[in-house]
Amino acid sequence: MKTVWLLIALFITTSFTPVNKETYSVYKVQKLTTPPKIDAVWDKAPWKRIVAIPITNYMGEKPEHLPFTQAKMAYDNSAIYIIFRVEDQYIKAVHSKNQEMVCRDSCVEFFFTPDNKSNKGYFNLEMNCGGVFLFNFQKSAKSGRIYIADEDIEQIEVAHTLPKLIKNEITEKTTWVVEYRIPFSILKKYYNFSEPQNGTVWRANFYKCADRTSHPHWLTWAPVNSPRPNFHLPKYFGVIEFQ
Repeated sequence: MKTVWLLIALFITTSFTPVNKETYSVYKVQKLTTPPKIDAVWDKAPWKRIVAIPITNYMGEKPEHLPFTQAKMAYDNSAIYIIFRVEDQYIKAVHSKNQEMVCRDSCVEFFFTPDNKSNKGYFNLEMNCGGVFLFNFQKSAKSGRIYIADEDIEQIEVAHTLPKLIKNEITEKTTWVVEYRIPFSILKKYYNFSEPQNGTVWRANFYKCADRTSHPHWLTWAPVNSPRPNFHLPKYFGVIEFQ
């Protein structure tokens, strides 16, 4: 009998390994009692009291231009809220339709899986400085891409401080903000999960890029160990812990 229990214990510990938070970047996400107005104002309530994530790690060679980028995340019973602030230069936005390759513009990105197992697939929401975004669910990094449907995208509230199109690159130092709200009801169409509560853990990373500007760069919140820029490496996602 002791042998049987030892085998059961060994199965449990090897099959359901918890996330070791000491190994990953960790961000504690606050719950809101009053949702923010989606208007791209960085210092308004409740964002003013919420700690920001610095997006300071870079991929590939150290870029000449390293825009100081911060992100904040919060949630309530119906949605998650994301806001980015970028102290930038060499800013461009030529993609004007959702689901285009906005990563080639001045862009911020949020990749996440709504539980603590990043190998089950993940969402990637990539938004340029003009509020245009690409939103997919990826079953894996190399296959199983599902584009979020137009009727679902229309339910995402978005605000941005710069014009939608910037065809002539801005070369002056400029700070810009984007903000958005993603309802849980949209995500549940593509991924089975329960709404987060105190103690819930997701896996995620926050990024800044500008692939086809005059000063390209690929920045991350949680470090990514890859010799070439590649945001689609969910094994390096950090830990998002809901409070």
